[in-house]
Amino acid sequence: PQLLLLDEPLAALDKKLRESTQAELMELQRRLGTTFVIVTHDQEEAMTMASRIGVMKAGKLAQVARPRELYEAPRSRWIAEFVGDVNVFEGEFKLRDGHRLVIATRDAGTLVTAEPREPVGETKLSVAIRPEKVKLSRRGPVSEAGREMAINSLDGVIADICYLGGTTTYKVKLDAGGTVQASVVNSARLDVDAYSVNQNVVAWFTPDDCVVLQS
Repeated sequence: PQLLLLDEPLAALDKKLRESTQAELMELQRRLGTTFVIVTHDQEEAMTMASRIGVMKAGKLAQVARPRELYEAPRSRWIAEFVGDVNVFEGEFKLRDGHRLVIATRDAGTLVTAEPREPVGETKLSVAIRPEKVKLSRRGPVSEAGREMAINSLDGVIADICYLGGTTTYKVKLDAGGTVQASVVNSARLDVDAYSVNQNVVAWFTPDDCVVLQS
């Protein structure tokens, strides 16, 4: 057939078998050149297998895009929160400084973001930052390059830790009142440099790490 519909074909498989079968299906699709339409509730599966992803909301396509674009440049706040983990801060547009926006938020203070592709037409905005974009430091970046990158620096304390094997997710209670999640790669086998609950930290990220959403 020119088009093959696969309705949750791997849902009943365990993780290892599901991953190997994903690779088989991808190789089969490349070899045959047949268009596959795959229905799945597994976002990691969609990101792994698809060249384009359509996200459905209430029976309609909310956004159709390549996996990276869908994740890094969601069209709306709903897409940002639905696809993957994300920190979202509500705020108000204050001023434009070159190619950057200054947005005042209630839960994270003043944030500086890169200007979005589409012109800002509303005063009330949301700022989204993926957890893996948030860096943690005990005393903040110390180098000049670090200070230039860490325009958005938020003081807080580690409130919760979730060890996931390859990564660790830290929940940081900010002094400003909100909470931010940071996902850190566990590059070392021993945890001598890991953070602990109730430890004071600085969570920081660059303007380019932020996505400005108008809805």
